[in-house]
Amino acid sequence: MRGTHVAAVDAVPAGGSYLFSVEDAFTNEREAILVPCEAEPGVEAWLNNCPHEDQRFDTGRGAAIRDGELICPKHGSLFDTCEGDCGNGPAAGSSLRPVDIEVREGEVFLVDDGYSYLHDGGLDDDEGPSSTSHLSF
Repeated sequence: MRGTHVAAVDAVPAGGSYLFSVEDAFTNEREAILVPCEAEPGVEAWLNNCPHEDQRFDTGRGAAIRDGELICPKHGSLFDTCEGDCGNGPAAGSSLRPVDIEVREGEVFLVDDGYSYLHDGGLDDDEGPSSTSHLSF
């Protein structure tokens, strides 16, 4: 089968996003998000950055989505979760950068020749103090 497994469609929150990390052909690590979409196959994948400015949509707690639109946290521009297009605010006329996926039997696979799957979550996720922390309670 073609592609690398990312997540189950059910793992994508109805009002949020599923964050994962990829590497492009130049070995640049990037973040991508799966977002719900009313059209088949039920999810779409985009790079996790507003095309207007380098602003992350999902910082590890899920992107803000309302009425099928992804909301840029910096300027409030709204991007259609299915098409990626923006029709308002400073980002009007721009589009999200797509990441090609396929959904098979309820599972999402990365099939984009321009990206390799790295891991779930973002690049800068802070999981808190490590086991070598000097804090005591």
